[in-house]
Amino acid sequence: MVIEWLRFRVDPDRQDYFVEQDLAHWTEALAQQPGFMGKEVWTNPAIADELILVIRWHSQEQWKAISPTFLAAIAANFRQAMGEADYSMLESSEYHLHRFPHVHVSAPKP
Repeated sequence: MVIEWLRFRVDPDRQDYFVEQDLAHWTEALAQQPGFMGKEVWTNPAIADELILVIRWHSQEQWKAISPTFLAAIAANFRQAMGEADYSMLESSEYHLHRFPHVHVSAPKP
């Protein structure tokens, strides 16, 4: 599994709209792509204008196989829908699930 991790600065008054538009444009389109496993939006109670988007992909190959033209069209539609809303992407990262075959972790006992 691969995690696409995106950090945005979004005006707190516009965050609900940002999330609605992200769902309507990005999530709906990405959900149709092979390998898409899900998406979460996280808020940071200590930083009011920060949103973290966590997108789960089955594999890096499936994620990176999405057409750049397709992605550019979604981005353009999203920007148009957002209008003059104050948002910017601050960071983009990629994380891979690493399995340690010889390490066994058990849940703590209550």
